[in-house]
Amino acid sequence: MAPPPAENCKQFIPVIVADSQAIFRAGLRKIFAVENDIRVVGQAETLEQTLSAVKKFAAEILVFEAALAERPVEALQEILKEAPKLRVIVVTETLDQELTLDLFRRGAHSIVSREVDSELLVECLRRVADGEPWLEPHAVKWVLEAYRTQGTRPSSARAKVQLTPKEALIVSGVTQGMTNKEIALRVGTTEQVVKNYLRKVYDKVGVADRLELALYCLNSRVLQDPKRAPPAVATTVPPAEEPAKPRPSPPKRLIVQRSRPSE
Repeated sequence: MAPPPAENCKQFIPVIVADSQAIFRAGLRKIFAVENDIRVVGQAETLEQTLSAVKKFAAEILVFEAALAERPVEALQEILKEAPKLRVIVVTETLDQELTLDLFRRGAHSIVSREVDSELLVECLRRVADGEPWLEPHAVKWVLEAYRTQGTRPSSARAKVQLTPKEALIVSGVTQGMTNKEIALRVGTTEQVVKNYLRKVYDKVGVADRLELALYCLNSRVLQDPKRAPPAVATTVPPAEEPAKPRPSPPKRLIVQRSRPSE
């Protein structure tokens, strides 16, 4: 019997969890275990083990504790050098503006605090698996402010981009943080068509991903519609849903206190 098509073989998102705290790793495994599309394929508790794991396991995503390295940004670059296609979610004790910006510039797909809601972490992982950057709201604000004030990308560096009406409609969905599925419903087409349009727009504008596209459009005012609300890109707030029944309790949180060394 012939093997199944390659696209049917991918039934889950393979993940490596790298964290110094065994209880935190166990907590993540427990959270991911109840999700049908996520599987932990490797673990690490040191930077050296992490580098070995990313070479050994065919993972798509690495959940990496920043504290595993004295210099997290350099460690991230070393990891991506070993596995260039790996998407990295960096976990920090608390979100720091300078560290967040440095990690994001060096290739991290997401930076989250250690106290992130477990439901949001799962949503983050799925978005990152789809190739989308994912940041918490205040981190998005830091990125936007940094982009507005940076002088490394003058407005004359790129020619004025002209989008077709359909391209503009799809890009406006991206700037509002919509998924490809939501954009497809708005435009009246399929997700694959939306993906095809976005690839063309990436090439036309000269960007690599959705967040950079949204930032470019914001900075260059490609979408000039005075009636449109200010864009919101890649926030941690999930897409709007239909009204649901009130929840009996708030979402569970994965909060792990770091143990103190014995005296």
